[in-house]
Amino acid sequence: MNLDQIYAHAKEWINEAGAKIRLSFNQTLNIETKSNANDLVTNIDKEIEQFFISKIREAYPAHKIMGEEGFGDSLDSLEGIVWMIDPIDGTLNFVHQQRNFAISVGVYENGVGKIGLIYDVVHDELYHATSGNGAYLNETPLNALKESIVKESILALNATWVMENHRIDHKLMIPLVKAARGTRSYGSAALEMIFVATGRVDAYLSMRLSPWDFAAGAVIIEELGGIVTNLRGEKLNFLSQDSLFAAKPGLHQSILNDYLKEGKW
Repeated sequence: MNLDQIYAHAKEWINEAGAKIRLSFNQTLNIETKSNANDLVTNIDKEIEQFFISKIREAYPAHKIMGEEGFGDSLDSLEGIVWMIDPIDGTLNFVHQQRNFAISVGVYENGVGKIGLIYDVVHDELYHATSGNGAYLNETPLNALKESIVKESILALNATWVMENHRIDHKLMIPLVKAARGTRSYGSAALEMIFVATGRVDAYLSMRLSPWDFAAGAVIIEELGGIVTNLRGEKLNFLSQDSLFAAKPGLHQSILNDYLKEGKW
């Protein structure tokens, strides 16, 4: 695996994709729904995923691709090199706000994260990392994450999980929310993971995400010393949906032990 070459290509392509998205802001979007009325997909989501697939297939025909919009491969293993792509993470925000969304690209080799890129298109902020070589915002190195405690922490958490819902007992999350300094919700898993990586929030918890939602963010956070698991404290499953718990060092174990161990996540 020529990591440097793949990294250079990935950065080039994600910047090109961002430019294409910015050009779409004045266009009329073709908006469809997927699993429910609030799960949106646009023609731009599809076009951006197909753009990445075209570039990857041309440059690296042996690589596999997992993409949110389904134009990639159907995988039952992570053997070899796998690209995990979310062309627009936060489509609802993209449609309604034209901000608070990102492009997310992770590159894994035999199930191990090697490259992570998350591009905040509107702010022209590219967060990127290669395993063992640090993480960056554009060309500026990001600082290693410092430990935090619950009572001084801001958590990224969707309000859905502290309201009655059909996935979990909502009462399980209430003590954690009460103990924390505050909570935030941004509607984009990629950006919420970046906010953990940059210390803007201290932890991010979600009940159900797909590999393309967290593949890139996991590489970046772990490169900065953060911890990324599911809500049971286990290694993430990159072949199917899983819960997600990303946090600063120390804080991760504290929340896991004191607030999450009773949950059936």
